Amino acid sequence: MSIAAPALLRLLGDEARLRLLRLLAREALNVSELTGILGLAQSGVSRHLGLLRDAGLIAEQKTGTFTWYRLAKDVGGADGPNAQLWTWLKAEFARQTTESRADDARLEEVRRLRKESFAQHGAVDERRQLVPGRSWAAWSRALGMLLPGLEVADLGCGEGYLTIETARWAKRVIAVDRSKDVLERAKALARRRKVSNIAWKHGALDRLPIKNASVDVAVLSQALHHAPKPDVALAEARRILRPGGTLLVLDLRQHSEHWVKGTLGDQWLGFKDEQLKSLIAAAGFTEIAVRVGARRAGDPFTVLIASGKAPAKERVHRS
Repeated sequence: MSIAAPALLRLLGDEARLRLLRLLAREALNVSELTGILGLAQSGVSRHLGLLRDAGLIAEQKTGTFTWYRLAKDVGGADGPNAQLWTWLKAEFARQTTESRADDARLEEVRRLRKESFAQHGAVDERRQLVPGRSWAAWSRALGMLLPGLEVADLGCGEGYLTIETARWAKRVIAVDRSKDVLERAKALARRRKVSNIAWKHGALDRLPIKNASVDVAVLSQALHHAPKPDVALAEARRILRPGGTLLVLDLRQHSEHWVKGTLGDQWLGFKDEQLKSLIAAAGFTEIAVRVGARRAGDPFTVLIASGKAPAKERVHRS
């Protein structure tokens, strides 16, 4: 289907539709993935996709419960009626801006999640082996069954996904976040999933609303780079741990994606391995380990996992 140049220009005069086309020129994506990448409401993404589809610029294909969108095969050809315009668009798509870098980084995150989902991706090794029922979520829950009934603090819990998974094996979870709105969404999710052993608390990482020496495990998952003072946040995690308790940190290795500060509110561009180890040691932890948790070629973000132990005899009191 061809579209006259004036109508095409009007259609592409919307920034969101340009971003959609740029992404779909690189990868077939579904509405949920596009919503996450673009940071737009699902209804808005669906509306833009409908306009682009009706204009013949993108194609859709249904597989199972998903509808996948991609750039139409006959779009942008050298012999088409708007060849010069498409040549310019391709150059624009290749140009790196703060927004395009952010979109690219989130696209890599989508690719990573697909790779880790055996329900959609069976390419485990060179044999492309598919094992029915294999699931990272089920595997993590199985490992949780090996643990004793621990009391866990999820610090910077966000919308509660990790909190709820932890609550499936922990005796009790205390979940803390600085955003009341986010906590309400997390509570609603827990209710829908019928998880009740979570205490939700509004508070900041540098002054946790948790008593001294009251939990066995303190988790900071992708939260430390949001803390204005990571050293204070780690000291607070140390304060709430019982003697011999465990600190677990998942965070980003140092990177150069400056857009995350304005777009996601990050305070820090990740941490160097030794820097993270030093911060944990300075907070009073021992037996510290730092290693790579997740890394993928082409993804600007590498996840570090770190752990430390609170001394077995000494207790920490807030000054």
